[in-house]
Amino acid sequence: MDLSQSSSAESVYITSEHLALREQVARFLAKEVEPNGGRWEEQGWVPREVLRKMGAMGLFGITYPQEYGGAEADALTSLVFAEALSRSTFGGFVVTVLVHTDMASPHLVHAGTREQLERYLPGIIRGEIITAVGITEPDAGSDVAGLRMRARREGGRWALNGAKMFITNGVHADLYIIAARTDPDAKGSRGVSMFLVERGTPGFRVGRALKKTGWLCSDTAELVFDDCRIPEENLLGEENAGFYAVMKNFQTERIALAAMAVGHCMTALALTLDYVRTRKAFGATLYDKQAIRQRLAMLQAKTEAARAFMYHCAWLVAQGRDCVKEVSMLKALTGELANEVLYSCQQFHGGMGYMRETPVERLTRDARVLAIGGGATEVMLEEVAKRS
Repeated sequence: MDLSQSSSAESVYITSEHLALREQVARFLAKEVEPNGGRWEEQGWVPREVLRKMGAMGLFGITYPQEYGGAEADALTSLVFAEALSRSTFGGFVVTVLVHTDMASPHLVHAGTREQLERYLPGIIRGEIITAVGITEPDAGSDVAGLRMRARREGGRWALNGAKMFITNGVHADLYIIAARTDPDAKGSRGVSMFLVERGTPGFRVGRALKKTGWLCSDTAELVFDDCRIPEENLLGEENAGFYAVMKNFQTERIALAAMAVGHCMTALALTLDYVRTRKAFGATLYDKQAIRQRLAMLQAKTEAARAFMYHCAWLVAQGRDCVKEVSMLKALTGELANEVLYSCQQFHGGMGYMRETPVERLTRDARVLAIGGGATEVMLEEVAKRS
């Protein structure tokens, strides 16, 4: 089985520039991430100097305007980056980066005023300003229409009150993009707006750092807003149109999470192939057992099929097509696939697969959330069903 990074699944979309980007990311992972990620897991966050190095390499502004330091590349290039990054065995590192590049800062790029972009975007691209996005609340996640956090005007300022939950980068971010209800009388999805909140703003605090099963080097927080007052100009985009901004960026977010799932599948399969070809039991290697090698072959086939669909979805986004149905299918498919692949890979590692010292154990823990975060599988399937 050939588990090289280039395959027929994506070759039709890949350029020489994409290959160079993929190699650049692989070198960075090998030098900066894989030797050090264990320490980051222990401390619970990725050091900011590592993120600044990535910013200096131009990896945080791939799709952003050149005038602010970006490269103005398309969604396919962004996917190449996300997938290459996701070959890391440290999912917490991967999501720290992808929340910054694909889930939080795009809100600023899509809706920011000239003043907002000039103030924040160059630092975001350089990795000097790390971002987080606050949508989920204790009682609302994918159901954005159910948000309860309030924002009200008070003398030329906004006062924010409420809480956000499960916020990636929430403990150590510098800039937060926060969704809050600005029209309490509006029904459902109407009346939600987006705001920019800087770290250290009075009335805003990290309620607590959250302990998770996986993604251990990703800092995750509950955020609390208690009469947090921000300038009127910190409204991001049109008032009461925040729901549509969230829905628009969900496609970017879900493709990034699919890239995490596929990248982790590829890494886990490669690790497992190496292991079963050397591990002996009952007088032969595990790879000599027909059941094992055929199971791995089927998992590779499923991974390659999902990968091909993923690149097609990114192509649809690059073409400006409406692809909510396809991306929802992709998110549901890859989230479940990552769990299937990692469960089998851990199983084939035997007792070693249950030890914290093995990458496959970490990948298995990290994979679990991919069927939950960014839109649970069940929510995604409902999005598909509504459009079928």
